Amino acid sequence: MRNYPETLLDPEQSAVVIIDHQPQMYFGVEGASRSAIENNVTGLAKAAQLFNVPCILTTVEAKSFSGYMYSKVQQVYPKIKPIDRTSINAWEDANFKKAVEGTSRKKVIIAGLWTEACVTFPALCMKYDGYDVYVATDACGGATKEAHDMAVQRMIQAEVKPVTWMQVMIEWQRNWNNKDTYNGVMTIVKDHGGAYGLGVEYAESMLKNTAPQP
Repeated sequence: MRNYPETLLDPEQSAVVIIDHQPQMYFGVEGASRSAIENNVTGLAKAAQLFNVPCILTTVEAKSFSGYMYSKVQQVYPKIKPIDRTSINAWEDANFKKAVEGTSRKKVIIAGLWTEACVTFPALCMKYDGYDVYVATDACGGATKEAHDMAVQRMIQAEVKPVTWMQVMIEWQRNWNNKDTYNGVMTIVKDHGGAYGLGVEYAESMLKNTAPQP
């Protein structure tokens, strides 16, 4: 049983939006490690898939300027075609807005590039329109660290909630006794969880070494 559905993230109430994780947008990121952002957004995408959370992909000017959605994210959702836009604010694109509304989910987790524009603008607008908005800050990046940090502060002032991608996944898992998703969570942790993932691999290897032989 999952408790506190209004306070904690629940997969049955959540939707994930991945905005503009495209080559041209990555080129402009100076405030954080690009490879770390790539790792984190892929981990978030895999977690959403594991927990059957709707995931909406969107790009801006993919064919003419920014390039296609980051391949490792697209590989998680090979059948989902990103919604391509001209608007900087995704919430002002009719197709994107319709897709979010079509999920019937009110808790929306956003990951995107850049934090100060393509994340902040829709986050503030969606919050105004009644959504409970979360931003996976470690799956976002800005043109500078200051730009990212100030954008996060501005969103917090508007009551948008900052989270990290692994926090979201663990919040969805909630209890290690939820066996339907336990193995999947551990796989994602090992692939994308950094030091924690290495620790899980180490623990598993030690358990195998000490297990009784048949």
